[in-house]
Amino acid sequence: MLVFAASDKGGTGRSVTSANLAYHRALDGDDVCYLDFDFGSPTAAAVFDLPDVLGEAEGRGLHSYLKGEVGEPLRVDVWARTEHPVLLSRPGGSGRLVLLPGDRSGGEFVTDAENLHRCVDLVLRLKREFDVIIVDLSAGRSYAMDLALLATSPRGGLGRLKTRWLVYHRWTRQHVMAAAELVYGKQGIVEAGCAMGHDSDALNAAIRFVRAAVPNLESPLWSQVSPAQYAWMRQCDTQLEEIAAGRGIGKTRVLSSIPLEPVLQWQERLITDEDVHDRRIANVETWQKMGELAQRLTDDTYWGQL
Repeated sequence: MLVFAASDKGGTGRSVTSANLAYHRALDGDDVCYLDFDFGSPTAAAVFDLPDVLGEAEGRGLHSYLKGEVGEPLRVDVWARTEHPVLLSRPGGSGRLVLLPGDRSGGEFVTDAENLHRCVDLVLRLKREFDVIIVDLSAGRSYAMDLALLATSPRGGLGRLKTRWLVYHRWTRQHVMAAAELVYGKQGIVEAGCAMGHDSDALNAAIRFVRAAVPNLESPLWSQVSPAQYAWMRQCDTQLEEIAAGRGIGKTRVLSSIPLEPVLQWQERLITDEDVHDRRIANVETWQKMGELAQRLTDDTYWGQL
């Protein structure tokens, strides 16, 4: 399965949630490959706690590969290279977890036929090795997104692959409206994809939304606020649901809602079982929702006709 992670804005939790998604799929036994196509600011190496990789990828990362400057992009075995103390011992029964990092100073670039060919060739080769390929795209209607839409179009070479799009947004009015515009607006994913040969219904059916940093108003975290603050927050939550539904990204289009997590406010990192049950620095609800997202990704029940 080929999965594209998209967002209209930076700071949506796209990269850190997608990395946790990859981690959970690997824990469940899948061989997972994570491609950092965030051409403007590749950060996956930091989330996987691979500080040395940032330097190693310079001139050897996905940017250099797609531009034809190297024959093969750098591959990193996360289990073997991470400095995260919990991940150093690969859990029994887990699958491979491999990162293809982006160049630290790669930047955006206009894609052409040669870039497209390299992209398609890489994904087809990875498909023979991995169960799940997650591609972390740059925010907004970027060149990375254009490359993804072209590659998965009928004439792009990846049109027959099972492909899914996850569009991330925070639970604020601005982010909800921006996410809807990214998908359904003028030159959004659906319109741009159709212009490249995608079937509108098929592309729309392959898109689901992931809400990040969503406050759970029933949790102890909010039990100490004043009655006036709680009533206001409840009203805001109701209004946001109405805005989302009115723009076509209501609950039926949401694959999962990731709770507001203090750990992720301080560090963009993987949330481990030890963080929840042993160190008790992360909330169990976050761990459960990350697992839920990982399970629903391949459960056709959540990808049927809406």
